[in-house]
Amino acid sequence: MNQADQLVIIPVAGRRQMSLFLQLPRRLYAGLPGYVPPLDMEQKDLLHPAKSGFFGHGRAQYFLAMRAGRPVGRISAHVDDLAIETLGEKIGFFGALDAIDDLAVVSALLDAACAWLRAQGMPLARGPMTLNSNGELGMMVDGQHAPPMIAMPWHPHWLPAMIEACGFAKAMDFLAYQMEIGPAAEQAHLVPASLRMGEGKLGDVTTRGMRRRQIAEDGEILRRLYNEAWRNNWGFVPLTADEMRGMIAQMKPILKSEHLVLIEHKGEPAAVALVVPNLYDVAGDLGGAPSPLGWIKLGGRLLRHRFHSARVILLGVSSKVEGTALGAMLPALAITELMRRGRSLPYRMVEMGWILETNMPVRRLIERLAPEPCKRYRVYDRSLTD
Repeated sequence: MNQADQLVIIPVAGRRQMSLFLQLPRRLYAGLPGYVPPLDMEQKDLLHPAKSGFFGHGRAQYFLAMRAGRPVGRISAHVDDLAIETLGEKIGFFGALDAIDDLAVVSALLDAACAWLRAQGMPLARGPMTLNSNGELGMMVDGQHAPPMIAMPWHPHWLPAMIEACGFAKAMDFLAYQMEIGPAAEQAHLVPASLRMGEGKLGDVTTRGMRRRQIAEDGEILRRLYNEAWRNNWGFVPLTADEMRGMIAQMKPILKSEHLVLIEHKGEPAAVALVVPNLYDVAGDLGGAPSPLGWIKLGGRLLRHRFHSARVILLGVSSKVEGTALGAMLPALAITELMRRGRSLPYRMVEMGWILETNMPVRRLIERLAPEPCKRYRVYDRSLTD
């Protein structure tokens, strides 16, 4: 091999390399069927140390793969002290894995990430997670041609097999389902007619939406309920107050009262569901870095709420009603209420993800509306002590 064509893995340092790291997927995947680039600013909020709440309890190193002076891949390696404390074991993570169709590139990137994690004292590498299970989760195994959805990563079909060829084994799959909003969905009868909400009230159970003037307070209620509901799930890492504040700040311009379903029992929060508009609907045709005219178009579309799809990003039930008949009913009530509210919003479809493949109660509930998942994401493990 010509020395100039040798593959080199470099740790990201400085503003210029960080910008390249953020933009690389759209440079690698431009023109591939099914790929729509996210906005660079969205990736910056997720990955940049100055923007991401992850760095309040974790640390990371980013790597670029270069060949003949051109970038051909990227990866992140990170240690999350909060995850170690929550999971009770030392697990290091990798994420943001994107590369050309070349096993040598993928292998070198994974080796670099694993070497960094090993140097941090981690005996196990898990991923992709960017930057932990509350960010972009998993490698897309199926669904490359499904419509893109906010905060759901896209990967080319060649990456999963290459990860496995590098000694990683499946740890868990996560599923996403797309459900149509309309009369058919409302008539699916997720709950019996006698148990459906009427005018936002059913006995001691009431529902309300988001209070925009108290959005920070509602965000904290949402965070607490999410952490309670998911605490026993595989790979769970709690959302911190800083991370929730960052999420609210990013989403506030596009959130409406109807996007939050808060179910209260005797005045106490009992269940919650949060749906967010799909940013790809208004930005998907503008590229990752819109021109000045593109930004003007985006601003107008946001003001007019020109969305036609959305994603349920949080769904949880309080531990206080866990194991009770009410607790078993609340997820269905929350989804039914979201569907009912869909009549006042422009959405024709909502996506629910990620759903653990082992979470059969929720899967059975969702599959009454959407029999088959539209996307599948996989998380892999590899021992670092061999």
